[in-house]
Amino acid sequence: MSIHHHLDDATLMRYASGDLDPAFTLVVASHLAMCPTCRRAVRLAEAMGGECLEEAPKAVLSDGAFARMSRRIDAEGHRTVDAPMAVAPRRASGDVPLPLQRLVGSSLDGIHWRTVVPGVQRHRIDLADTPSSLYMLKIGSGRKMPEHGHGGTEMTLILRGSYSDMFGRYKPGDIADLDEHVEHQPVVDSDEPCICLVATEEPTRFKGIFGRLLQPLVGM
Repeated sequence: MSIHHHLDDATLMRYASGDLDPAFTLVVASHLAMCPTCRRAVRLAEAMGGECLEEAPKAVLSDGAFARMSRRIDAEGHRTVDAPMAVAPRRASGDVPLPLQRLVGSSLDGIHWRTVVPGVQRHRIDLADTPSSLYMLKIGSGRKMPEHGHGGTEMTLILRGSYSDMFGRYKPGDIADLDEHVEHQPVVDSDEPCICLVATEEPTRFKGIFGRLLQPLVGM
């Protein structure tokens, strides 16, 4: 697998420090399962974080601090049972990345889709403790999405097929790590539908009359 579009350095640092919410953590972890380049970058970021901790001034802990921390870790673990793994996972069998498999299964052919407009299908993924939206899209060959922007960060990981936009062509394993300043118009250029995993902080902002009419139907 040849991957040309990778995660932003700031995203890698936030992932390594555990600062991403569950929706974006799942997309990043799924990309890491497919991308050795970004896995190496995460290991480097984790090592840098460890060195910073080693050099930080030592703090005096109060009595019972370790016991309180253990109880908090246990409580956090129970509350985030539906959250994705915040580690760089191994590659699993099937065509679905391992972090995503426990939520949708191991085969993209087994996904239950809902048609939102002709040629575009969606599968919502509900996660606990996140204000962000997480879903999968299946867009038909040759389909052109309306030009749109984003109210916040958006990450799109390609799982099957491909699309092209102003930044180039995105194929399986490639990830679009976009912020609120980007406006683009993806066009599916593969012979098969393009299936992707998407996390967004805010609803998509479609441009033009058709796009604005499409907004309530698509619900993204």
